[in-house]
Amino acid sequence: MRNPGVLLAFDFGLRRIGVAVGQAITQSATPLAALAAQKGEPGWPEVAQLITQWHPNALLVGLPYRMDGGEQAISFAARKFALDLKNRFHLPVHLIDERLTSREAKRQLAENGIKPKDYPSLDSYAAKLILESWMNLPSR
Repeated sequence: MRNPGVLLAFDFGLRRIGVAVGQAITQSATPLAALAAQKGEPGWPEVAQLITQWHPNALLVGLPYRMDGGEQAISFAARKFALDLKNRFHLPVHLIDERLTSREAKRQLAENGIKPKDYPSLDSYAAKLILESWMNLPSR
């Protein structure tokens, strides 16, 4: 059974994919352990385990754009990852602009006195920010 309001967000990367879980009702998100990836391909059994554990009703994937708004090579890989998620798990998948989330993650951690290298997963903290920004969109 799907859990109403539960979302999983992914900060796509070629070597690591950050993951966060969030609750739309409380507008809160929590970083989870990042997934190892090889050329953008995660271990799909690990993704399936996350889906089984959290029972999300939708998935979010951060779409990396250049600062000028154009797409880059990794943008196309992130789109493929999002399509693979949709085809494998038959859940709605939403793409969201993730420009500057890694920089913002580093800033927030530093503000809290945490060195990014000492945090378990900067990528998953970025996924948390992606999820929170999507929950705050007025038109979602």
